Amino acid sequence: MDGRPVLVSTEYEDPTADLVIAELNRRRVPVLRLDPGKDLPGPVALAARLGTDGLSGTLRAGDRAVGLHEVRALYHRRPSPYLPGSGDQAERFAAHETRRGLGGVLAALPGCLYLSHPQAIARAEYKPEQLTIAAGLGLRVPETLITNDPTVARSFASGQPTIYKPLHAGPYHVEGEPAGIWAAVVDPASIDDRLIDCPHLFQAQVPKVGDVRAVVVGDRVFCALIKAPEGVVDWRSEYRALTYEAVECPEPIRAALLLYRREFGLNFGAFDFAVTTENEWWFLECNPNGQWAWLEHAAQLPITTAIADLLENGEPA
Repeated sequence: MDGRPVLVSTEYEDPTADLVIAELNRRRVPVLRLDPGKDLPGPVALAARLGTDGLSGTLRAGDRAVGLHEVRALYHRRPSPYLPGSGDQAERFAAHETRRGLGGVLAALPGCLYLSHPQAIARAEYKPEQLTIAAGLGLRVPETLITNDPTVARSFASGQPTIYKPLHAGPYHVEGEPAGIWAAVVDPASIDDRLIDCPHLFQAQVPKVGDVRAVVVGDRVFCALIKAPEGVVDWRSEYRALTYEAVECPEPIRAALLLYRREFGLNFGAFDFAVTTENEWWFLECNPNGQWAWLEHAAQLPITTAIADLLENGEPA
């Protein structure tokens, strides 16, 4: 039996990662879980050596340790950011050193499958490049404007039904409570000089009858058609009212998705499409580390098995 471990880099409360870890445990694949952004100072001890033979040494989390040259795969899920506790100068220095030290070692593991490599994920989160690559691969992409010029934005939104969506789905709070910023229809008259504060993404609204989330794991593609109540622009705002159906991915789109993931060096991606009455699939975005666990249950898609297969047996992208 192959005793090489899989590293899982994620926050402490991550039920999605829990599913994969449980499956790897069932297969008797050794797993070491850590949260790089919070485990130093703490239960993690790193001793990495770089020499003529490359990278070697050990990584210890609690009472468990692995040899860095033995790691078969790193599942880079959703680790905490490398942030200082109090924010004083010493803690800022330590946080930056941890990111470049521990984070740098995790990004340089020899012969390791990454799902996906942290630097590939970081690059793939930029929507302008996402849209550019997708269009270049032949996927339908809605006309898009990124601007902080109110005049240009009003002109764009006056020319066709338009939606706004954030360029990054970061943490956001309203009156101290976590909140989402959903895609929403834009009234051109509502665009004012506040727009100059930062670039905004505007997009021609697709006359959709449903959405598809396509989850790519290595060379496997799993698709679910998501139906929301009529008039809902962003299905994420109405989780309790959604219906799901597993659907086949059209071959031209499947081929484009696999080229897309190779272009970005990804081994995973959660792709969102708007689907019209003519069954035209319009590419909206790719979350290189998107959620999928609820979809596996709702649409009966074997995504946990596919991820465990790749971590256990796969080859790097």
